[in-house]
Amino acid sequence: EQARALGCRVIDRCNLTVLNEPGQQDTAAFLAAHQVEITASLPCYLEEIVDAQRGKGVFGSSIYALQTLNTLGYGKAGSGLLLNLVYNPQGPSLPPPQCSLEQDYQKLLKEKYDIDFNSLFTITNRPIKRFGSTLVSKGQFNEYMDLLKNNSSPDNLASVMCRSLISIDWQG
Repeated sequence: EQARALGCRVIDRCNLTVLNEPGQQDTAAFLAAHQVEITASLPCYLEEIVDAQRGKGVFGSSIYALQTLNTLGYGKAGSGLLLNLVYNPQGPSLPPPQCSLEQDYQKLLKEKYDIDFNSLFTITNRPIKRFGSTLVSKGQFNEYMDLLKNNSSPDNLASVMCRSLISIDWQG
């Protein structure tokens, strides 16, 4: 509330399933009332892949949350309520081209679930923490680093995340 009152752009890096948890049912409406931009991870538009990766029922819960957000105006043209989805590949690979993947997400989510969103962001995993440890334990760290180096482009620097962003956790 205070950041929005100051005219700041506020983005909620949202876990979609949390919007359905007990005690969180009003969160989506609160975010909409304060015109908070939502950026939420949805690793695939196919239920079997999401549930295999994140756990049984996660896809259905995510779809329900997206439909709830759409009902509030998120992702709808002219509403001013931005809803962005995020794709990042699992394992040591680069994401597919963002534009074509975004079109696939938009087409399938609209046709099957009547879901609208503004943009899909594809991100590349940094080889740190759990992901980095997994790469090291599987002997894939150097290969992945070479993949990143060989695909690096100065053209991408303008769209690198977190260059002018302050991240604040839920506890402030």
